[in-house]
Amino acid sequence: MRIWGMPDAVRVLAGRLQAAFDTVSPGADPVLRPSDRADFQANGALALGKQLSRPPRDVAEQVVGAADLEGVCSVVEVSGPGFINLTLSDDFITSKVAEVSADPRLGVATVSPQIVLVDYSSPNVAKEMHVGHLRTTVIGDALARVLAFQGHTVLRENHIGDWGTPFGMLIEHLLDVDGAADAESFSVRDLNEFYASARVKFDSDPEFAERSRRRVVLLQSGDPETMRLWHIFVAESMRHAREVYTMLGVLLTEEDTVGESFYNPMLGVVVEELTDKGLLVEDGGALCVFPEGFANRQGDPLPLIVRKSDGGYGYPATDLASVRDRTGRLGAQRLIYVVGAEQSLHLRMVFAVSALAGYLRDVSDASHVAFGLVLGADGKKLASRGGGSERLIDLLSEGIERAAAAMKDRDRGNDLSPDQQAAVARALGIGAIKYADLSTEPMRDYVFDWDRMLAFEGDTGPYLQYAHARIRSIFRRAEADPPPAGTLPRLDEAAERALALHLLRFGEAVESMGANLSPPKLCTYLFDLATVFTTFYESCRVLVADEEVRTSRLALCDLTARVLEQGLSLLGMEAPAQM
Repeated sequence: MRIWGMPDAVRVLAGRLQAAFDTVSPGADPVLRPSDRADFQANGALALGKQLSRPPRDVAEQVVGAADLEGVCSVVEVSGPGFINLTLSDDFITSKVAEVSADPRLGVATVSPQIVLVDYSSPNVAKEMHVGHLRTTVIGDALARVLAFQGHTVLRENHIGDWGTPFGMLIEHLLDVDGAADAESFSVRDLNEFYASARVKFDSDPEFAERSRRRVVLLQSGDPETMRLWHIFVAESMRHAREVYTMLGVLLTEEDTVGESFYNPMLGVVVEELTDKGLLVEDGGALCVFPEGFANRQGDPLPLIVRKSDGGYGYPATDLASVRDRTGRLGAQRLIYVVGAEQSLHLRMVFAVSALAGYLRDVSDASHVAFGLVLGADGKKLASRGGGSERLIDLLSEGIERAAAAMKDRDRGNDLSPDQQAAVARALGIGAIKYADLSTEPMRDYVFDWDRMLAFEGDTGPYLQYAHARIRSIFRRAEADPPPAGTLPRLDEAAERALALHLLRFGEAVESMGANLSPPKLCTYLFDLATVFTTFYESCRVLVADEEVRTSRLALCDLTARVLEQGLSLLGMEAPAQM
């Protein structure tokens, strides 16, 4: 049975319903869901009635008669063909809200821990990070945060492209232009332009292409001068990547970086192991594995090429070696690859071959979190004014600048110091970019629209950040500290009860995001929470003379602010206390 809603409250309700359903048919699923007609609805009697050849309504009435829901529900009724509508008692809700308020985890349950490896970001060395790296970095980072908060040991791995033919091409071009002596002075912008020049030369000059391939052999054999130049390319590229990661506020560090070069010594071992298992087939001089269930459009078996006909290795071999290392040396029990949708077939084949090789023997799941494109207003891939890929660092800088302008236009932040205003603009600009991405289902493309993303109304990052800041301003105006954690709220008004119920669903939202690897689950919850709070704030005066009512409403305000702050943090977003 899937448990929905509040981690503790709904488990009590679900447990008692399960016991009642078991009296009719052991193990029958109550099918408990949130409902518009009541707080919850149990729909399990419909399927159970069909299974037992009985009227579902009769089954539902038998379940209700057997259910011990005293102290949990104030109203239990059977409706329609056999729906069981359940309304929680106010005392039960207030007691659970107090528990969540006193819980440092705000009602988010821990899980049976696993070692989970999340592969994300993965820029290519010797080129600047561009907008194509945005979604993998933002989605991967949010998933890593949530899984760690749930209690998993999360291994973040930034699998960078730092090996192979492109580096033979780059190094050979550098030697051609006599720039080897000055290589240390290269900036990443120089490298970006340098790569483009080398690519043109590689594609148009067969002699240069051949020299580049020979240079790869020198690189792989550890030639000192080739390695010196390679290290310079890698170091400058990763310096730039760290600059982007700092601005974006993601968790990736230098220690999380593992390049393709790291796996190079393991490629021969992978071939040996696949050979020993009888998996490799020679096809046109290449060594391939033909996993079952994969075919081309003509229906012919599709190969995963492990070693090319020239004896070289491509991405499949490196990816197999990485799976082998991650599940072997690192002991990962779950693999999550946050990679573009265009790599779906490749990763499915890599996972299939890894399973045949025994590399996934102790792994519960190997998942590909695929994502769509970031589009411009023209419906095409977001590009710079020059037509090339938008530099990611430029995009982030523009977001911060636009956020500062939006604050000025709305007359926000005037009571903040210049440094504070800059910090808030940074939080808003980066948060707007992240939220627009995370609130979109990963597989969907989305249009990058500054005006929509930076709006203080609607389903946006700034709206949620402002909701948090507005709540914190209540305490500043009242010159009061929040009531003690665990304060029992009153639920005299419908808006108070609605807010309390929604606060109790935070744990389910986090659980759902972790289970489904879907950031929109948490985004939707936080937006709904901010909306429900707005209704509460407009319906119920907080700073009233009655001390008991004032304390209760301040307690609901404080818990809402804490849930918003924690939720935004799990998405990798800041929650300024003042705006």
